Amino acid sequence: MGKQAKTNAMRFLESCKVDYKAYEYPHEDGVAVDGVTVAKSMGEDAAQVFKTLVTQGADKNYYVFAIPVAEELDLKAAARAVGQKSVALIPVAQLIKVTGYVRGGCSPVGMKKHFVTVFDASVLEQEKVFVSGGRIGTQVCCAPQDLVRASRATTAQLTMHRAE
Repeated sequence: MGKQAKTNAMRFLESCKVDYKAYEYPHEDGVAVDGVTVAKSMGEDAAQVFKTLVTQGADKNYYVFAIPVAEELDLKAAARAVGQKSVALIPVAQLIKVTGYVRGGCSPVGMKKHFVTVFDASVLEQEKVFVSGGRIGTQVCCAPQDLVRASRATTAQLTMHRAE
């Protein structure tokens, strides 16, 4: 792998003194790849690879949720986690304007503005966790506690179905 340009997510993690490792995965230029495929292509457990979902609450504020790629966000649980009556996923077309990231390259760290962020509680059960590195084709891996701290996040049960 050649020298890769740093993304906002990488610069942000460095500014928070978080040790991370960047990984690249195969993709078509500018085409988002689903998270389960990303996990498989990197040879990683899908429970350790988290996707970033951006929502808007009933109060019109934005909220960020990070959950394992194979799971589905429980919108009611997400709303409860941020003290809202309801939250809804924002349209993909708004993503870059709100976060500075494109679909498939949205990281929970390094957005153009900090939003209330919640990770699924399962993040703390992982030895390591992967999130988007801030562009399609890049993931960053670090200790879950470091990622939660850097993103000033909380944790809550956010997914619909948990295989126990």
